[in-house]
Amino acid sequence: MKKADLRNEYLERRASVPTSAIRNGSEAVASRFFSSFDLSQVRCIHVFLTVEERGEVETSLFVKTIWRSYPHITVVVPRINRKEKKMECAVYDPMSRLVPNFWGIFEPLNTRTLPATAVDVVLVPLLCFDKTGHRVGYGGGYYDKFLAICRDGCLKVGLSLFDPIEKIEDVEEHDIVLDHCVTPEKIWSFGQ
Repeated sequence: MKKADLRNEYLERRASVPTSAIRNGSEAVASRFFSSFDLSQVRCIHVFLTVEERGEVETSLFVKTIWRSYPHITVVVPRINRKEKKMECAVYDPMSRLVPNFWGIFEPLNTRTLPATAVDVVLVPLLCFDKTGHRVGYGGGYYDKFLAICRDGCLKVGLSLFDPIEKIEDVEEHDIVLDHCVTPEKIWSFGQ
């Protein structure tokens, strides 16, 4: 299937998932992530902030665990710079004040930013992914542009409540491949 069709299908599929199943699936994804990845050398992790209405994996579980158990890691979250049409890495800590942006996605207000090259791990939002590590996002292209400027060796980890599809038919040259995707049942690894 093509991205536009997959986007519509997975938005509908997500809308039909009960809140309790999203919570249980998110807990399983978070548990699998923290038990499988060595974060001892990670200094900065980029985490998207969940939009509940979209049925996304609940990333507050990740953020709270990092703040509690990995104090050496700086958490950054996306903040959209509309003027430059790019995504910034806004530092996010327990004192950060969040405000909704023009899409209703929460972002930290008045906080410092770090360059993309400072990020060691990016938790990537997606609607679906395929068995080669390509993903379908929301269509803005912000994550592909951001991932393209992250340093070599930056780990790109998708989070999904669904297993992969066989293949996304209209992958483009600028689409960035994930290193891994964590689902409630397993970690899918690509290109290694």
